[in-house]
Amino acid sequence: MITARAAATFEPVGRSVAVARAFVRDTLHGWGFADVVDDAVVLTSELVTNAVIHAGTAADVQCLRYETAVRVEVADHHPDREVPLQGRGRAFRDTENEGGRGLQLCAALASRWGVEYTAAGKHVWFQLDLPERPAGTRSAGPLLPPAELPVADERVRVAVVQADRQGFITRWNDDAADLFGHTADDVLGKSLTDLTAWPQTPGTGIGLADALRLSRWEGTYGLRRADGRVVPVYGSHLRVRDSAGEPSTVCLLVRAEERAVLQSPTRGPAASDTGTGQRGRNTDAFEVFIGSPAPDDLDGLLQRTVERARDMLDGDAAYLLLATDDETELEVRASTGLPSARQRFARVPVEAGTGRYGSARMPAVHEDLTAVPGAVPLLSGTGMRSVVTVPLKVEGRLTGSIGVAAEAPGRYSNQEALRLQFAADRIALAVESARLTELERLRRGSLSFLVEASDLLAGTLERDQTLALMAQMTVPTLASWCAVYTIAEQSQSEPELAFVLHEDEDRIDGIKALLSQLRPPEPDPTPGARPWTAPSDAAHSSALRASLRSLGVGSSSGAGGRPASAPGIALATAAAVGGETVVLPLVARNRVIGMLTLGKPADERFRQEILELAEDLSRRAALALDNARLYSERTAISQALQRSLLPPELPRVPGVEVEVIYRAAGEGNEVGGDFYDLFPIRDGCWGFAIGDVCGTGPEAAAVTGLARHALRLLAREGFGGPAVLERLNAAILDEGARSRFLTLLYGELWPQHDGSAVLRMVCAGHPLPLRLRPDGSVEPAAEPQPLLGVMEDLELVEQTITLDPGDVLLCVTDGVTERREGTRMLGDDGLADVLATCTGLTAGAVAVRIQRAVERFASDAPSDDMAILAMRVPNLQPGA
Repeated sequence: MITARAAATFEPVGRSVAVARAFVRDTLHGWGFADVVDDAVVLTSELVTNAVIHAGTAADVQCLRYETAVRVEVADHHPDREVPLQGRGRAFRDTENEGGRGLQLCAALASRWGVEYTAAGKHVWFQLDLPERPAGTRSAGPLLPPAELPVADERVRVAVVQADRQGFITRWNDDAADLFGHTADDVLGKSLTDLTAWPQTPGTGIGLADALRLSRWEGTYGLRRADGRVVPVYGSHLRVRDSAGEPSTVCLLVRAEERAVLQSPTRGPAASDTGTGQRGRNTDAFEVFIGSPAPDDLDGLLQRTVERARDMLDGDAAYLLLATDDETELEVRASTGLPSARQRFARVPVEAGTGRYGSARMPAVHEDLTAVPGAVPLLSGTGMRSVVTVPLKVEGRLTGSIGVAAEAPGRYSNQEALRLQFAADRIALAVESARLTELERLRRGSLSFLVEASDLLAGTLERDQTLALMAQMTVPTLASWCAVYTIAEQSQSEPELAFVLHEDEDRIDGIKALLSQLRPPEPDPTPGARPWTAPSDAAHSSALRASLRSLGVGSSSGAGGRPASAPGIALATAAAVGGETVVLPLVARNRVIGMLTLGKPADERFRQEILELAEDLSRRAALALDNARLYSERTAISQALQRSLLPPELPRVPGVEVEVIYRAAGEGNEVGGDFYDLFPIRDGCWGFAIGDVCGTGPEAAAVTGLARHALRLLAREGFGGPAVLERLNAAILDEGARSRFLTLLYGELWPQHDGSAVLRMVCAGHPLPLRLRPDGSVEPAAEPQPLLGVMEDLELVEQTITLDPGDVLLCVTDGVTERREGTRMLGDDGLADVLATCTGLTAGAVAVRIQRAVERFASDAPSDDMAILAMRVPNLQPGA
């Protein structure tokens, strides 16, 4: 039964794909189906792409909610497209071919899917089943001896925080103030997201804003204390509404190690109430060790595992490491009793050697670590003396390692190693299954993330905007801060710091100042992330010097006599960049064009999966950045060449007002097929020209340059109008296949002492110049003659007119007269009607009115080049 429905239609344009993804994502999050959002977004992206890009039709998207599933339907209006069939012995078409890829993904990700054809279009649907969620009556846990009960403080503090519809804090109890150091007055009215350190790994969970909107939510995150430290907490959220119907969210929070206080058990049979405390014969050994219910997420399972391992062997600390896919390294994923923030995601090699963790593949007992320094680097500086470690193996393959440590030496023997190994064997398969589930979710989330990133990067060719997008996509999703270095020319310039971003805007200036003082990382083209310790080292040194100065020790000025930074700023910057920092090369077209630097705050490290995702993103970003660079260079070169074809500043002609308006068609074009010129020929004589080369763009601009320079040269050699144009015609024909026909109005302007002006003109195939008299009458000022660039032998005739005071001569190109909207065209008559309204206006006002009439004639922008040349002889009579 359908319980909810949402539908939308998307136009057949490229941006519709991103809008459709956002529609599906917002819809499913609103329904509380975060578990299937990533798969749904990826499939919707492919199917809508097929509709709006490949089929070229609008796409209808409909989301249907069922009790146990969600169904998404995508329909186009192109019924003739074929389904890529997969017969026996045949594989799908090439995976690099986008056609049919959406159906392949449906087959791989969807629970059910299908294609339906109708007379109006094609209909593709897919269904994603929802994971089972515990509901109903909670079961009782088994009777446990006191030694196996969860550990908690003598007084358990449960923080009660209430957030309104927008996520602003409205309630904050005393336990919250005790746990986090913020009083109610400090936090009421602030956004809860400002205090939380929410996991930002793509595909491994939902955001805090999403969690606050769900009816129920449980999980682990961090909450910042007043002193800046992040306290791991376990939260149970419940969405409620008041008597007025206004929703809010009540959050119950305890310290992460006391999660058992709030953690809800899953549905299951009630425990035996025999009172003996003994487990039945059929009790699962995994549940015996982990407890029931088992956490349903990997982090919760690992944390429960290390806590139970520590308690089982009465240790002071415990940790769990997971192996990488190639079994060459182990990554710390959970710990208790250790500085977990510092150790989390730290990596150590598997194989034995100096300073390496050499006991990963076999159980090992170290009775006194001081006797074998470096045997377990993870415990260096922690005060632990003895440790027992055992491997986690599945089908003979190393998947991880568990260690339990104590502060006293000689605490563990082979008997404890056997007990721990027995427990490890019971949980190894469950841990590996949870790890693979998380990895699959992460990969699917990464795919959705990369699809979105590629779409954003492809949407701009502006260099600065590309740099900003690179940073915004990595922070805070992949890292806490990032910096982008660019290299203009690999052989001649050093990397330049181009962009810096931090999740806290207040930290950006401090990080930028710190990085500006450091030598940039080397532009190594080797793929992959490499560590860079310089920012962390420099930040800690600066913080130490600032602290000493605040105590009156050392100089009060920085290097070079500059004022020293305040201790608070230096300490905040050190905390912001004090964690792991990596550098990824930006390589495009076999050249290093920059580096992407990612960093974590103090005591934090990157997950290997995040580094792999960052490497994939860096490849896409590098190509987008290089495309933006090439586009900027090409545009700069084109504009420089085009500006060289434009005439210099117009000369002042005594006794005649002259105004020119020029607009070239095409993005980035400053000059095209239309052109104009006004230049002195000799004393008392000026040449003017307005012409139109066939076509637009760079090819037409080349003939434009030839025509304009030839006119000046021939006119100053003393040739009259007909001779100038006949020789220009021969030069155009000499261009051969590159030649283009040209319409041209050329003339000589002779101002007279009586205030009039004599014009001698030749109109070679060009729109006729129009003469406006003071009484408002408009008439052609020349006769049409053959255009240039077509016939070899031309016989042109020069025509002479006199402009009296108050007369206006208007010369335009066909971009004005051929302005269209549908079947309507401005034409010569329409231009004459507009000009008739310009009596008494200056030459500049006449040109502007003609331009506005052209622009307003149609709703769309002009598609042709346009040039307007207006000349007016001022009326010298009083009152003019």
